[in-house]
Amino acid sequence: MSVPALDNLVRIGQLKAEPRNVLELGRMLKMARTRLADAQLGSLSLEGRFTSAYNAAHAAALAALRWHGYRSENRYTVFQCLAHTIAWPPNRWRVLDAAHQKRNLAEYEGYLEVEESTITELCALAASLIADVQALTAQ
Repeated sequence: MSVPALDNLVRIGQLKAEPRNVLELGRMLKMARTRLADAQLGSLSLEGRFTSAYNAAHAAALAALRWHGYRSENRYTVFQCLAHTIAWPPNRWRVLDAAHQKRNLAEYEGYLEVEESTITELCALAASLIADVQALTAQ
């Protein structure tokens, strides 16, 4: 399913057009649900829960992009594309974009300062994203 804004990103090399793979979509959504469940385990560290919530959101966002027939090699792009893949408003996908920035600080600089409220918000967004992508892929 071609989306003009996403086609523009293909033209400038930010996305690749690739046929939809239903099995891959199912695996991504399963991974998203598993990571979200991990993020809600109180026995994990805050950092581990944050990472799991972030990974849940990323897997679901990537599934939405793949459903439309696109792939990105840049993790942040999948969140920015949510405006076009599932019509999420900026106030929702920008929270995920901010989480991506926190994730990068942790991965590349060893710095992650995260609070319980951040994880709670990220888990709620990830759950909503998973539900929205599940509804999209059921069409």
